Amino acid sequence: MRDAAINLRALPEQRDLIDHAASLLGKNRSDFMLEAACERAQAVVLNQVFFSLDDEKFRQFTTLLDAPPGPNPGLERLMAVKAPWSTDAE
Repeated sequence: MRDAAINLRALPEQRDLIDHAASLLGKNRSDFMLEAACERAQAVVLNQVFFSLDDEKFRQFTTLLDAPPGPNPGLERLMAVKAPWSTDAE
């Protein structure tokens, strides 16, 4: 159950556009807006290139980066597939 309120004001044209898009997806305004806002928020967070770590977390992070990769059967299968643009002469 949702119990945190988010209030905002919009122009009537904006509300109408949002309502129209929501109806095309079979959603109500609140569900549509919440989904769209969360998708955008996730994109912003994932696009961050700077983040701060304390000394211990930084050591853990660099240890993970420096460690050799483990077995990855999915990647091995992918790399075994011949690219469609490859020729047999290669």
